[in-house]
Amino acid sequence: MKTKNIMIVGVGGQGTLIASRILGGLAIHAGYDVKLSEVHGMAQRGGSVVTFVRYGDKVEEPIVEPGCADVLIAFERLEAKRYAHYLKEDGVLIVNDQRIDPMPVVIGAAEYPENIIEEIAKNHTVYKIDAMTEAKKLGNSRCFNVVVLGMAAKHMDYTVEQWYEVIGQVVKPKLVELNKKAFDLGYNS
Repeated sequence: MKTKNIMIVGVGGQGTLIASRILGGLAIHAGYDVKLSEVHGMAQRGGSVVTFVRYGDKVEEPIVEPGCADVLIAFERLEAKRYAHYLKEDGVLIVNDQRIDPMPVVIGAAEYPENIIEEIAKNHTVYKIDAMTEAKKLGNSRCFNVVVLGMAAKHMDYTVEQWYEVIGQVVKPKLVELNKKAFDLGYNS
């Protein structure tokens, strides 16, 4: 299998690392060689967090180069804009339609860009979801990242059962059923 390149981008505290571990677990479960890499900005202070998941028959390095990502999963709009150039021409962007103001916007030194998703959609295939609203329907907004993964799953080569199995291995036991429901919300949207 040719190497698949997936990026997950978000803001510290949004669950990008758990999402990358789920994706890595899926690839390992399917028998692929897997490389994960995590790049932390000021994650604990709401800074940008990027994870790379690369899998295939043989993966030499963990970093995805610009223009090479098959799938970009963005947990926040501005992060989608910041990393859209990593998508390959026929790549797919899955974006959580959520706004989290970075510090320059908070202090008034910059403005949050308008129409981010529409601008990206001019050059790429974009699927958006309001995962936070969907997660709140389940009574736990923290599982929104798995809602986004559910939507992304439609653009990957794994069965729902494989996703369930790996979710069960990665998340805390008491949260497995909640996360399966979150996955279903994204997958069926």
